[in-house]
Amino acid sequence: MATYTPPLRDMQFVLHELLNVTDELKLLPPHAEVDADTINAVLEEGGKFAAGVVFPLNRSGDEEGCTLDKNTHEVTPPKGFKQAYQQYVEGGWPALSCDPAFGGQGLPIVLNQCFYEMLNSANQAWTMYPGLSHGAYEALHAHGTDAQKKTYLPKLTSGEWTGTMCLTEPHCGTDLGLLRTKAEPQADGTYKITGQKIFISAGEHDMAENIVHLVLARLPDAPAGSKGISLFVVPKFNVNADGSLGDRNPIFCTGLEHKMGIHGNATCQLSLEGAVGTLVGEPNKGLQAMFVMMNAARLGVGNQSLGLTEVAYQNAVAYAKDRMQMRALSGPKNPELPADKIIVHPDVRKMLLTARAYAEGGRAFAIWTALQIDKELSSDDADERKDAADLVALLTPIIKAFITDNAWIATSHCMQVFGGHGYIREWGMEQYVRDARINMIYEGTNTVQSLDLLGRKVLADNGAKLKKFGKLVAAFVEEEGVNEAMQEFVNPLADLGDKVTKLTTELGMKAFGNADEVGAAAVDYLRVCGHLVFAYFWARMAKVALEKQGSGDAFYKAKLATARFYFAKLLPETAGLIRSARAGLAPLMEMEEALF
Repeated sequence: MATYTPPLRDMQFVLHELLNVTDELKLLPPHAEVDADTINAVLEEGGKFAAGVVFPLNRSGDEEGCTLDKNTHEVTPPKGFKQAYQQYVEGGWPALSCDPAFGGQGLPIVLNQCFYEMLNSANQAWTMYPGLSHGAYEALHAHGTDAQKKTYLPKLTSGEWTGTMCLTEPHCGTDLGLLRTKAEPQADGTYKITGQKIFISAGEHDMAENIVHLVLARLPDAPAGSKGISLFVVPKFNVNADGSLGDRNPIFCTGLEHKMGIHGNATCQLSLEGAVGTLVGEPNKGLQAMFVMMNAARLGVGNQSLGLTEVAYQNAVAYAKDRMQMRALSGPKNPELPADKIIVHPDVRKMLLTARAYAEGGRAFAIWTALQIDKELSSDDADERKDAADLVALLTPIIKAFITDNAWIATSHCMQVFGGHGYIREWGMEQYVRDARINMIYEGTNTVQSLDLLGRKVLADNGAKLKKFGKLVAAFVEEEGVNEAMQEFVNPLADLGDKVTKLTTELGMKAFGNADEVGAAAVDYLRVCGHLVFAYFWARMAKVALEKQGSGDAFYKAKLATARFYFAKLLPETAGLIRSARAGLAPLMEMEEALF
């Protein structure tokens, strides 16, 4: 049976010792009064909710799944999900980082990031129900009309209503320019929307009294392709002028997907049969508005995988410290026992440390990025807002793809630690592997993220955003360059920074000759950049640990050992990736299609 303990000590280390987050927040007017005691108290209570209320439903929710009544089109989530959601709402958790103008608590995004990591460790499938609401809230907050904000944002903030994003159609996944859902203008200014949507997470359920669907569709005179897509808000129940719920809108669940993982979340096929909606943003510019939600979702998916990496690691460590098998090659390490505990074996340690390094590196990266979002939203310095926005844009595809790839590796390693027992459901490990796999696919596959990084975020502006992150790396390297104790971390970080610069230039030149060179190198390139980011944060964490290792606190000793493992065993992967990226397009395209 799996267990979960919120990693509050490591979160506090990142927040207060690595990032000095309260000092940063003091410079942001809306958060100037947020102190460490407030942050720690909120996270402690959030951890209790995650571990005590949501986590116990993880395995049962996976086994039970969701149920569709095909006559009423109503979906019932697993037992206990609705009650847990009610506790979530009653606790005020949906409003944590929402705008006080709509009933929110106005706390920083960085706090919400930590809370949601714990929820994802506890139960990813459950967490997707409230998680998608945040994206809908952000899209409407940024692009909604005053009337839409008044109607929907207070309810999304309170959690009384939940939200979804309706993009995918049976013939149209990544390429949204192919979508066919139609929106017909009505005399009263609304639209009647008709079409089919699939793979809609949390698309139908009884956990909240209304569901706010954000739907992409085409107007009658829309141009072809992605430039002809508009965004509409389509509630499950129409909303009366006084805010009360009206009649049922004809947007129905016609089927539930039978999936490899996240069984507790209702992944719906939705049919819109003249459903009433209102336009969000400008006509034919729906992708611009929807990208607010999509980018929030991509950051959220990275956080899902961070949560899974952490909980898988915790359980694998506990097992490795208890399970006895064989003797160490160098001689018995537990001579009083019939066999040594498997944590003495080098490869078991390698698997455990891989998961730990990816969890703790990912946590530092994700929390720092959330802090940049707070700066982007709340700084009164225009240049700081611009720099933060550029860094978030650059790093979003890395958070989504690199952290989810790492989680697939880590959860698989952690299952392997259990041997044959890892393959058995009762231990809980195989669920983490199954749940982790979808995160590499939805909200834009990891290949799409790689193309976005190299094509849009790096080459499109001649590396301007990448140089902003590069300046952070260079400044740290220069600052620590004379610190003898930091050389084992600073030297490989500096070396990789130089190699990324050279590789970027080389790939840019190749792309001028043939744009397909971007597609050939993008996945390798993103992973190299991911390691550059992790190396930067691991070097910074090592610096703090070195400074405090004399305190006698074993936490810093463990942090330093994990940092050394990362630089010795994981970062060297970049050498092969760079070589592969430089191999280019030719080895991929040489074989004729007919020979496959």
